[in-house]
Amino acid sequence: MVSDTIINNYKSILKEELVPALGCTEPIALAYCSAFCRDVLSCIPDRIVAYCSGNIIKNVSGVVVPNCNGLKGIKAAIAIGIMGGIAEKELEVLTNVTQADIENAIAYLEKDVIEVKLLETTHPLHIIIECYKKEDKACVEIVDRHTNIVKITNNDKILLDICSNNNNNTSTSLTDRSILNIKDIVDFIESTDLSDIAPIIEQEIKCNTNISQEGLKNNWGACIGKNLLLYYGNDINTRAKAVAAAGSDARMSGCTLPVMINSGSGNQGMTVSLPVIEFAKEWKKDEETTIKALVLSNLVAIQQKSLIGPLSAYCGAINAACGAGAAITWMAGGNITQIENTITNVLANVSGIICDGAKPSCAIKIASAVDAAIMGYNLAMHNTVFKPGEGIVKNNIQDTIAGVGVIASKGMENTDKTILSIMIN
Repeated sequence: MVSDTIINNYKSILKEELVPALGCTEPIALAYCSAFCRDVLSCIPDRIVAYCSGNIIKNVSGVVVPNCNGLKGIKAAIAIGIMGGIAEKELEVLTNVTQADIENAIAYLEKDVIEVKLLETTHPLHIIIECYKKEDKACVEIVDRHTNIVKITNNDKILLDICSNNNNNTSTSLTDRSILNIKDIVDFIESTDLSDIAPIIEQEIKCNTNISQEGLKNNWGACIGKNLLLYYGNDINTRAKAVAAAGSDARMSGCTLPVMINSGSGNQGMTVSLPVIEFAKEWKKDEETTIKALVLSNLVAIQQKSLIGPLSAYCGAINAACGAGAAITWMAGGNITQIENTITNVLANVSGIICDGAKPSCAIKIASAVDAAIMGYNLAMHNTVFKPGEGIVKNNIQDTIAGVGVIASKGMENTDKTILSIMIN
């Protein structure tokens, strides 16, 4: 049994992390910040200056902005946010965009009044939008989380200033993620009444399944999900990869269906859920078991991502696939050691996959990550695991996860800069 503190905190973490989003979360964050800044200015600005961290530039450059007639990139996200965004909807800011809004956004882009600048910052996720109308100026700043506004100014008046001087302490309102560990997560799902969390998980199943089915039905991106089924057949292992990849196919190419995100990412939200849902259907698991498995998957992914940071050169599909693999092992009757070994096997295999921004090829990386999760599960169920001292594998799962967190957050800082340099030059 886990303590009441763990129960309450784990439920809070799930409620904080599992929220709906329309479109890739980085361009959506730009659209949200721009719509909010427009509201502060109380009019359509004459010109805009957008300061973006390198990771924002990397993650927005190659992805289609939803409800934008196929437009890509930072300026498109800003323009549609200005013309049609509803800031109160946060990560669903573009839900009610009209054709007139799109036409106005295209006309606004043609005026070439949006300037984008690289923001030198210690925060991988950092956006500052400045909107100008003649002599008036509004400014909105987002740090660390996609909707985490830390500063608002209107001309010389400061309306909000949570975190000035580039202070790193911008997420104190969130539940402490350091409380997460694999043993307690498993104990939590096996011993806790999850009825109050079930609606969130049910929404995750509905939203993420819908966009996956759209990706399998129609031609989005490189059609990785459809092609997996075409090339490799329809067995459960292939389907588990295909459903997750198909959701990314659609989402990265501008599909307007919402997804339930994990750790600020829709791709991670789909990777952490869709393979688990597919295995649960294959094995005819009941609703309660499926919900418990999805809670396990989500929390395992969140634990790892909390050590990596919101954006990194490390592909987030890996930590999401670790969650999916752990949940599949649990549904198969695996014990705590086998669940931990599944995660170890995944991390020992594919921790080197880089993040080079949000774009259609994310789908094939997701397929590779899920493939590693399935292999990790199969090995673990036959009591095979990579041993401590073999590369990055440590004496226990917590230390292995922590080590990967250091690699992804600190060790890959220069990798991140190099990737951005290659992308923009």
